[in-house]
Amino acid sequence: MAQDKKVRLKVQRQDGPGLSSYWQEFELPWQPHMNVISALMEIQKRPLTADGKKTTPVVWESVCLEEVCGSCTMVINGRVRQSCSAMIDQLAPGGETITLQPMTKFPVVRDLMVDRARMFADLKRVKAWIQLDGSHELGAGPRQSQDNQETTYPLSRCMTCGCCLEACPQVNPSSDFVGPAAINQVRLFNLHPSGQMHAGERLDAVMGEGGVEGCGKAQNCVEVCPKEIPLVDSISSVGRDTTKRMLLGWLLK
Repeated sequence: MAQDKKVRLKVQRQDGPGLSSYWQEFELPWQPHMNVISALMEIQKRPLTADGKKTTPVVWESVCLEEVCGSCTMVINGRVRQSCSAMIDQLAPGGETITLQPMTKFPVVRDLMVDRARMFADLKRVKAWIQLDGSHELGAGPRQSQDNQETTYPLSRCMTCGCCLEACPQVNPSSDFVGPAAINQVRLFNLHPSGQMHAGERLDAVMGEGGVEGCGKAQNCVEVCPKEIPLVDSISSVGRDTTKRMLLGWLLK
């Protein structure tokens, strides 16, 4: 009977930054169309472990609940993904235990919530924006061709969720590799008609230590990207551009 179905979650918890992690299991009634977020909300309303002990509510981060903001990323059953689009019936069709863990490539704030500040710092590093000269009226910008739009739109879908960094073996404590997301933004803004004015600065930002040369070609990033961004193509494209700049950049000075 559907009324008797249970959802069982095994959650890796951590009470604060730098503290030891531990596991807790929770059991809650199944409901139609449940996703991981709605299951965590049920635990929040009644924070009891599977064996009936009172505990603190599980902490996680979420905003949009429709796979747009990127904030609810976590490792679910060993695979990094968005928890808002992780449906309980697909994860555990036979009532299996679902494991939830925080991403490992970012500092844990608490439980399943991590600090993705490094990603935003990397966006600053590569100047992932269109730079304008002041706030005065500049008139219409350059037109963007249809071909350019078709190329750049998939690149613009990045929501800084961190999935690609979590899956990338080159992102680790021994490496300062900037990661696929930032490199993809270099390609995106260098293709933009207005962004091309500062293309050289963006390429310079990924030509040194931790830049595009740090990619190990594992291609894990495209396997886990929830927006199916062609990250490997972006890394290859930016790699070619940085090589051209290294060999011929002196002509532009």
